[in-house]
Amino acid sequence: MKKIQMVDLKSQYDKIATTVNASIQDVLDTNTYINGPQVHQFQKSLEDYLGVKHVIPCANGTDALQIAMMGLDLKPGDEVITADFTFAATVEVIALLQLTPVLVDVDLDNMNISLERIKAAITPKTKAIVPVHLFGRAANMDAIMALANEHNLYVIEDNAQAIGADFISASGAKSKVGTIGHVGATSFFPSKNLGCYGDGGAIFTNDDALAHTIRGIVNHGMYERYHHDVVGVNSRLDSIQAAVLNAKLPLLNDYNTARRGAAAKYNAALAGHANIITPSFDENENDHVFHQYTLRIIDADRNALMQHLLDKGIPCAIYYPIPLHSQKAYVDVRYKEEDFPVTNQLVKEVISLPMHTELEDEQIKFITDSVLEFLNK
Repeated sequence: MKKIQMVDLKSQYDKIATTVNASIQDVLDTNTYINGPQVHQFQKSLEDYLGVKHVIPCANGTDALQIAMMGLDLKPGDEVITADFTFAATVEVIALLQLTPVLVDVDLDNMNISLERIKAAITPKTKAIVPVHLFGRAANMDAIMALANEHNLYVIEDNAQAIGADFISASGAKSKVGTIGHVGATSFFPSKNLGCYGDGGAIFTNDDALAHTIRGIVNHGMYERYHHDVVGVNSRLDSIQAAVLNAKLPLLNDYNTARRGAAAKYNAALAGHANIITPSFDENENDHVFHQYTLRIIDADRNALMQHLLDKGIPCAIYYPIPLHSQKAYVDVRYKEEDFPVTNQLVKEVISLPMHTELEDEQIKFITDSVLEFLNK
């Protein structure tokens, strides 16, 4: 059996090496390392794929979130509601801009932000909601957009983990996540479903004026060289990373299908066990693209299971071990432990197993057999 990787980028690269290498070589031959034709090609291709009017590439996913908020002209002290159970980048950019982060709990069944908790957190100072499509599962954008419209709030989608996922509205219409709110942000970190070979990110919007503002922000506030019309940053997707993404974007649907297929095999092998709650999803739909395959372990020692897997050469991880409201950087007297019962439960239960496009049946069997071996002893 091939060595199990948490993310097997080498095997993925081996299958597309000729295309990737040629795409990178084109950058080297043309010497257009910043804002070259590969970046423009990727921008247009991603706009077409997502069905969105504007894609603005940038240097990384954290910048994408920050620039999205800068583009909306949020002011210091404005409150921004987001999920407590997510990676720190989501709240980090809120704090960096001197906005006021308002962390709320998530729903137990899907680990995405709780609509009821959003409702309870809205005040006259609230200006935006940041739903995170956690682990690749689409949040309930129908309900979130309805609530935002009711209270005249912006919606900034954190789509770092769910590129290519569909949100299926109550009407049956499908939209790519990241394109439904006022603005969306994503990451192309190498381990993402669509990953480059370094850092990269992008911002999405259907708002022409907002797109214009953001295009200036990512490039030092310039629309014309040495004319700085807005306060900006230096955050550009370099041409080599765009070249890699151009090679991989046509395969994104296949990559996401492979991830869902692996998740279905995991679920089948682990179904019905008293100590395991597997992620639910519809195999015929695309509303979960499994950036992570995350189990909940109940009435058993999750940490001991993790060590058991590591001892058998199976990589695994806990996303996330500490709630944001308990992180030293974001502790606030406004937060009470009783406000976060689900997050506080999840950090004790979750464990993520290897998930990538190259998982083989033999590997999945070994992983699931090892999980069951520990829980059944």
